[in-house]
Amino acid sequence: LDDEGLETLLYPTNHSLSPRKYTQPDWHALNSEFVTHKNLTLMLLWQEYKEVDPSGYQYSQFCELFRKWKKKLDLSMRQEHRAGEKLFVDYCGQTIPIVDASTGEVRDAQVFVAVMGASNYTYAEATRSQSLPDWTGSHVRAFSFLGCLPKCVVPDNLLSAVTKTCRYEPDINPTYSEMAAHYGVAVIPARVRKPKDKSKAEVGVQIVQRFILAGLRKRTFFTLAEANAAIKERLTLLNNRPFRKLPGTRTSRFEELDRPAMLPLPETHYQFAQFKKVRLNIDFHFELNGHFYSAPHRLVREQMDVRHTETTVECLYKGNRVASHPKSSVQGG
Repeated sequence: LDDEGLETLLYPTNHSLSPRKYTQPDWHALNSEFVTHKNLTLMLLWQEYKEVDPSGYQYSQFCELFRKWKKKLDLSMRQEHRAGEKLFVDYCGQTIPIVDASTGEVRDAQVFVAVMGASNYTYAEATRSQSLPDWTGSHVRAFSFLGCLPKCVVPDNLLSAVTKTCRYEPDINPTYSEMAAHYGVAVIPARVRKPKDKSKAEVGVQIVQRFILAGLRKRTFFTLAEANAAIKERLTLLNNRPFRKLPGTRTSRFEELDRPAMLPLPETHYQFAQFKKVRLNIDFHFELNGHFYSAPHRLVREQMDVRHTETTVECLYKGNRVASHPKSSVQGG
């Protein structure tokens, strides 16, 4: 006999006592209400269920069955991270206070975090804001810190990265897209309200907050450079700290797994540029920051894209450059 056969002989089923059958609640409908209404409780749902079926489950069993059913919904596919493939980026929810030594005013600096998928190698820095110049600048410095390039970057859907969210074809900010093209890196934003798409960044943010920011909680910083110097010290300790369940450190795994599979850096760094849509006036000039620049008169009333850096202004029509000027700071010129 096998175990089941022996158990049947030793403990025969008593057919005289038939188990009581209860009507199963519509768990899907109950869960939809529970998620939709913020202040709804299981007690109220059970009371409404008992009004419809007075002979149904009691409250404790009702809650137990509901939780067992809900656990089956939390299934997720395990992500396999290939060496050198993805760099996950995000901002911490926690900020670093920067004190102005002359006025005593306190400004909160944002903390940018980047984590490699395969090795968990981490980069972090403080910036003044989450604006487009700081966002792209953090990427440039993160790539320099790594010394090589991943195949793609996975950001959140903040406005500096994505101008229009979409599950299949999100619109990437033109400046961010140009920066990625300069480095030959693809940008694949996480889906809206799908934090598991960038779980590495979520965990990386948590680790940075607990190990780096918590370790600096008693220090006062008067400049952004001071804060970043302190973050760099703690970051070195973090990347060289041995794993608890894996051999090696973040640094050793990065050198072993990620670096050999990553792309080399280009010869020059990306120069920050912004884009603006303009329409050419009848005097064949367009306005940018209070100054007027010319373009070919055949494009009067046509819409064009203007790409401007700290030194130059370029006018693009259907992807082709039709005019280029030195950037001027003279208002009304």
